[in-house]
This record gives sequence, structure tokens and C-alpha cells, in this order.
Amino acid sequence: MLKERRIERHQLPYYLRVVNRYTKKPMGCLGNVSEQGLMLISDLPVLVGAEFHLRLAVPGERNLQKTLDVVATCLWCHEDETPGSYDSGFKVQDAPDEYIDLIGALRQYFSFHPLEASA
Repeated sequence: MLKERRIERHQLPYYLRVVNRYTKKPMGCLGNVSEQGLMLISDLPVLVGAEFHLRLAVPGERNLQKTLDVVATCLWCHEDETPGSYDSGFKVQDAPDEYIDLIGALRQYFSFHPLEASA
């Protein structure tokens, strides 16, 4: 008997927007996060070596949006394979404890879990 596997597609950029904390202007969306850093996907290149005060907009409980403020330094930036998009790597300098919670939640949310058999 063939078992079909269904993987739901998640639109990470739709949920995890990043803005400049002081100007409130959008910078892009999260492409990846870790305890040490994050990758930003943006429409414009980011200045390498500069420190940024970022605000991450993340979904919270009951579909309420919450924000996390992070200070990070851009270590690299290059054009993505997608024309007009740029990937930038940041080293996180200062982040609230909730940042670690976000990483754990994203790992859980975007992991593959076996589907339970239907009765």
C-alpha cells in the first residue's frame, strides 16, 4: 500500500518581517535565524559592517503579532539568485530572551513530523 506524504508549504517571509527599530521602515524578512545570527532577505543591499537596531515582527499567541528588538551587525551581503533580492548575514549583538524562544518555535514549526495514520 502506498503511503502519501504531504508537506504543507509555509510562507516564512509573510510572517517574519524585519523593520528598522528607529525609522520603522521595512528592511526585509527573516531567511534564517540561529543563536548567533540571522539572515535577512531584502530588496536593497545592506551596508556591511554597520550596526542595526532591528525589530522582528513575529506571530504570537491567539494570532496576535508581537515584536522582538535585536541589535545586530551586518557581516556580509550579496545578491540572491533571485534578481532584485539580497541576502545579508548579521551577527546578533543584543537580543531579548524571547529571541531564543523564537528560534526554538521556528525549528519546531518548520520541522518535518510524520502524519498520524487516519483511523
